[in-house]
Amino acid sequence: MTGSAAQAIPTVEAIPTADAIPTAESSAPGTAEQNVGAGWHDEDMSLATTSTAMVGRDAELAVLDDALRRATEGEPASVLVGGEAGIGKSRLTAEFRRRVATDATVLTGWCLDYGSTPAPFGPLPAILRGALDELGDRADEAAGPGRDALQLLLPERGGAPVDRSAMRPEGLRETIANLLEAAAAIRPVVVVIEDLHWADAATLSMLSFLLRALAGRPVLFLLTCRIDEVRRGGAVRTFLAEAERARLLDRVTLGRLDALGVRDLVQGLRGPIDDAALARLLERSEGVPFFVEELLCNVRGPMPDTLRDVLLARFDALGDDAKRVVRLASGSDGAIAHELLVALAGFADERLDDALREAMGAGILAVRDDESYGFRHALLREAVHDDLLPGERARLHWAYADALEAAGGSASALAFHWHRAHDSPRALGAAVSAMLQAKNSYAFSTAARFGELALELWDQVPDAPQVAGLDRIPLLAQLGSILRNGGDGERALTVVSLALGEIDTTTVDAAVHARLLRDKALYLQNLGRAGSVELLTEALAVIDGCEGEERLRATLLNYLGGRHLTGARLHQAVATSDEAFRIAERIGFDNAMSVAANLRACSRIHLGEVEAGLADFRLSWEHATDHDAQLRYRVNFADTLNMLGRFREAVAVAELGVEHSRSLGVERATGSILSHNMIEPLIELGEIARVEAAMASDLSVRTLQVFRMYSTMSHLRALVWRGGITEAAELLRDWRATAEAVSEVERQVWYSLRDVEILLALGAGDPVQAAEALRRAIDDSGPRLAHLCRLLLEGARVVADLRADGEAELAAATAESVRTAWSDLPLELQIPNWGVVLTAVLDADAEALAAAIPVADAEDIPVIFRPLVRLELARVRVAAGDRVAATDIATEAAEIAEKLGHDRLQRRTAEFIEAAGLSRAAGRGVQPADAVELTAREQQVLDLIAEGLSNRQIGERLFISGKTASVHVSAILRKLSVSSRTEAAVAARARD
Repeated sequence: MTGSAAQAIPTVEAIPTADAIPTAESSAPGTAEQNVGAGWHDEDMSLATTSTAMVGRDAELAVLDDALRRATEGEPASVLVGGEAGIGKSRLTAEFRRRVATDATVLTGWCLDYGSTPAPFGPLPAILRGALDELGDRADEAAGPGRDALQLLLPERGGAPVDRSAMRPEGLRETIANLLEAAAAIRPVVVVIEDLHWADAATLSMLSFLLRALAGRPVLFLLTCRIDEVRRGGAVRTFLAEAERARLLDRVTLGRLDALGVRDLVQGLRGPIDDAALARLLERSEGVPFFVEELLCNVRGPMPDTLRDVLLARFDALGDDAKRVVRLASGSDGAIAHELLVALAGFADERLDDALREAMGAGILAVRDDESYGFRHALLREAVHDDLLPGERARLHWAYADALEAAGGSASALAFHWHRAHDSPRALGAAVSAMLQAKNSYAFSTAARFGELALELWDQVPDAPQVAGLDRIPLLAQLGSILRNGGDGERALTVVSLALGEIDTTTVDAAVHARLLRDKALYLQNLGRAGSVELLTEALAVIDGCEGEERLRATLLNYLGGRHLTGARLHQAVATSDEAFRIAERIGFDNAMSVAANLRACSRIHLGEVEAGLADFRLSWEHATDHDAQLRYRVNFADTLNMLGRFREAVAVAELGVEHSRSLGVERATGSILSHNMIEPLIELGEIARVEAAMASDLSVRTLQVFRMYSTMSHLRALVWRGGITEAAELLRDWRATAEAVSEVERQVWYSLRDVEILLALGAGDPVQAAEALRRAIDDSGPRLAHLCRLLLEGARVVADLRADGEAELAAATAESVRTAWSDLPLELQIPNWGVVLTAVLDADAEALAAAIPVADAEDIPVIFRPLVRLELARVRVAAGDRVAATDIATEAAEIAEKLGHDRLQRRTAEFIEAAGLSRAAGRGVQPADAVELTAREQQVLDLIAEGLSNRQIGERLFISGKTASVHVSAILRKLSVSSRTEAAVAARARD
């Protein structure tokens, strides 16, 4: 059901992609801290010194060493180093980089703080340049099909402009993964990303992708983050929660130093310290290494009461020129290039050099990348910048913006500085440019921030449309689309609703109005909410009679057809798709023709018109003239083949789609949807190892919640197969509320939820609960989809387990319900071989079960029925007294179940063999019942078996659980050497 036909979305936008990939315009390292052992001032010195020894971090270093070892051995191993500002995160990573430099390639990047509008992808350029240097002449080959996309991050790589029409959003992230993977093939790679708390959402999306893409490769990601500065509900907090829940990151939290640690640090910096001074230092610093360092640097003056006072103490001691340089540098949240500093300072070279030396000697500034300067600590920059008067800050950012504009600086930096300079017109123009540039580089999350800044500034600029270069409604429409592609569906819905509320429907162009309605319908759909059908219907009415809008009309009809399909309004879906196909055919719009035929095919198959639906799929392929239509066809056709039991064909179609996505350089993104469409047929084929491998490399970070839901449902099935019942139950509990809500508008989700409920109950050994879930699916009055066929086939397992647990009455009722529902299916959906197996198990007839064995062994039957049919036949043989034949057939069932690795079937088969005594020699005979010793509790249970009670009823009578009762029943059957409850009842009477 993953990525299935019921999720068909009838335009190019509907092929779900991973979160878009931003570009970066700066890779300068703006390190927040070089904390432990930074320096001190004694009575005669003002220069900082640095301790070369790490203090109190041996355990954390050991964790990092072990993580690198595990990564080198092919285990996923990435680490988040967390802690408050100044605690020593960067010092720890610096020590680790030094230790591994000879054995691994270390690539380091820094996240930069641009306030609410961060520059896209600060850490990536530095990391990529390091990877390219490591690969040398092999870099282009290693980058793969999307190598040209690197120009979006590294403009120096290409002279010609980037041809965006030849790229896909996922191509850049695929290329980056390829480069890191190739570098790791030479020697292990350590990717260090500092100051994750400043990362924008697009950077986090890339990192989330890479953590998954490179899991199992010799690549260790080492991240640092001020956890206490990560706001609740923010993008960084969400990323961390998801990464740790998915076990992509291990967290190392740096705590404050104790008294011994502080003493060791101080001794490393300035030598022995007396107890009184240590106590005072410990009280003031609270064990934060950075505070210790700063306080030691001010031993001659009065001790400040706040960190800012401590931080500014060094600054206040500088000369005027050095102060000016430091104030100028504080206007940049990252490193400042030498040329820019020269332009801003207005000093002669020697004078500037002297000022810089003084600032660096005081431990305030440091050289970065040989051509730029940055603060030793981000907190120092913040303190200096905050100490400026409001007018000084505005003039400083004005000077930055003027200099950057003259030098052709990035729009993102200009928007930041003009905004801080309170020049709203220039900030608006730069914000819109930055938004469009980020959008064109697929940096949707970053683009959204600049778009929202533009909206904030709009009313402050009298001639805003002229300054921005576009009107407000198009800006809102652009921003809504950006937010949607960036994964913020709620905000996208708010923005498009705002646009619809502001338009004048009497004067606005009908196509603009219709597209806004379409966008709102899409955003509601992505959120799994109702209302899309009404909005699309309204959009069609708005353009009714408009000439020249046939393409838009066909597209809208396809959207509407898709909504009817997912809502299981199948006849309406067929009619709407028919109309879309006719319009598209008339104007030669192949993409829309392919999508319409695709939707119609899915709808017809759900209606039971299988042959007609398959013919429509062939028609869809004939008109799939572009990549999007071809990938959509393979997504939906693979899912349909799986639904019809053509499992091996489904895998083949999905594999072709994966190869197609690989040729486009998007194998780990759009291709992962097709990879998931291989998972369900592979489960049915019993190839669970391939399933687990595919799920381990599930690399798509989907913006559409429903696809994450199908991925989760597949994960549940795999967990149940392996016996991970507790984990599966917890996962279902986490997703249930969301699944139930989405199922109100996405009928396929409803069926998927019922399916995993049944599987989980059977896996937990509770067929009564499974029967209840099955009954809800059969009796539901809502519209039916072809997915019901597979649920009914699963009903055979439910009935078999009910009979085995003594629930004869419920088993008979469930069997009758399943038979009736199967006969009510359209004839073309009554898959013949499924019907043979289903009837044989429901009837528990020896002849039918024997005939069903070769049918169950075919590849169009879910493989779990191979051991199940044999197990049921063995039960019938034992009941008939043919223990030799039963032993042979039960042994076959056990061997197949073991080979499949199916936990519940292995246990069911083993329990039956043991209970029936089939492991003993067939001719040994049965020990007299009255010679068998039973415990007192077993005798109670046997008496209740003789009364005809089920396990559940026995449990209620004896105040024990049904599962405990089942254990006693199995022991009794084994001791009495009987195979059924009926035989046990006869034996009970013989004992009386």
